[in-house]
Amino acid sequence: MDNGITLFVQRAINCQFACNMCFDACLEEPDVNMLVDCIRYDRECADICGIAVDFVGRKGTLTKEILEACIKSCVNCAQECEKHEHMQHCQDCAVACNECADACRAIR
Repeated sequence: MDNGITLFVQRAINCQFACNMCFDACLEEPDVNMLVDCIRYDRECADICGIAVDFVGRKGTLTKEILEACIKSCVNCAQECEKHEHMQHCQDCAVACNECADACRAIR
């Protein structure tokens, strides 16, 4: 497997995991209502990362479009998570999202 693809898969799975962890941790925060957008972006990003890995692995006909959607979702999620600098789970998620977006850009 190509090194760029391998890196993408690793970063996408890491991003999916970080988004799911952030989503779950946000639900445990005292002011969940303040985190509604973060939770939504986490869920969307986790889902599209998994889908992107699937499409890249089987060379799907919509792979480029899926990677573009993954980039957009990762960027949106990172930007939202970066707003919550006092929450480590959000900061970890933002890093994973930015790394995944970069990996998507490298293989599209």
